[in-house]
Amino acid sequence: MLWITRLSGFFSAVMTMVVLWPSFRTFPPAEAIRSSQMGGPAGPHLPLSFRRAPVFRNARECGVPGQSRPGICDRGLVHVAITVDVVYLRGSIAAIHSILQHSRCPESVFFHFLVSDTGLETLVASTFPNLNFKVYYFDPDLVRGLISTSVRQALEQPLNYARNYLADLLEPCIGRVIYLDSDLVVVDDISKLWGTDLGTRTIGAPEYCHTNFTRYFTDSFWSNKQLSGTFSGRRPCYFNTGVMVIDLTKWRRAGYTKMIERWMEIQKRGRIYELGSLPPFLLVFGGHVAPIKHRWNQHGLGGDNVRGSCRDLHPGPVSLLHWSGSGKPWLRLDSKQQCPLDVLWEPYDLYLRSH
Repeated sequence: MLWITRLSGFFSAVMTMVVLWPSFRTFPPAEAIRSSQMGGPAGPHLPLSFRRAPVFRNARECGVPGQSRPGICDRGLVHVAITVDVVYLRGSIAAIHSILQHSRCPESVFFHFLVSDTGLETLVASTFPNLNFKVYYFDPDLVRGLISTSVRQALEQPLNYARNYLADLLEPCIGRVIYLDSDLVVVDDISKLWGTDLGTRTIGAPEYCHTNFTRYFTDSFWSNKQLSGTFSGRRPCYFNTGVMVIDLTKWRRAGYTKMIERWMEIQKRGRIYELGSLPPFLLVFGGHVAPIKHRWNQHGLGGDNVRGSCRDLHPGPVSLLHWSGSGKPWLRLDSKQQCPLDVLWEPYDLYLRSH
């Protein structure tokens, strides 16, 4: 388990780097499994290239895998869903790398990549030759007519809404999935997050009940008793949808995708929120979220949605670092304007710079 205390300034970030560095470099041996989902059309030329990641192997306690690749419905797999697009590709690659690096059983992790661009499958396969994964095409037209303008244009991209459709996109045999944003790195064993007890809840996420929940919706929403009454009998708290454990079986049974779409339709008719894909989740699940320890989403490292200013970590241990907000570590590092904590993202960056 990794313990990181609150950091302030560059010196503290460097010291944290020293603490984490040993776990960046070691991993127990075993055999690797090649995914059946590799290959595919080359697609258009991509502006980025990446060096090949090392092979990550299961620890002995995971069991030695057989010679054949695991099936997507095999029991014992940890299912992780991530969106992959050209703009955030560098972040997605780093996120995958970090998960494999810190997993005790990396060969038991199955990735589900949600894409709206072609050609990315081949790039991922060449970067992680032994990765178990499948690519799912998400049609932007499915949500384009439901998306409203937001405080930041990046939040209006259709692929941000693909998480709403995981229960439809993924195979029916998959009853649980971890959804992760592309601007984060995992510095702990992902199976610990996978083992979250959801109880009767459909989703689990770290909640932040000290946050002013009312600010996520407009005055017109709160003044409309029919709309704001949706929270009647609930005690909703803010949660970040970039890290969620989702029970897909319960989701499908309850039809939550349609509920989220209905709130998006209401938003189109009369503005009730300003912040992209988050508020519909708050409306549907606020007050009904299985709590997960805050260590699994140290979010906000990308600053706010306008300036992307530097931020410190929340107090306490860290299992996942999340650069939510407008400032992304790869852009700040390239521009030589990095924040102190951006150095914690850099070891997972597999980007090949041209000289």
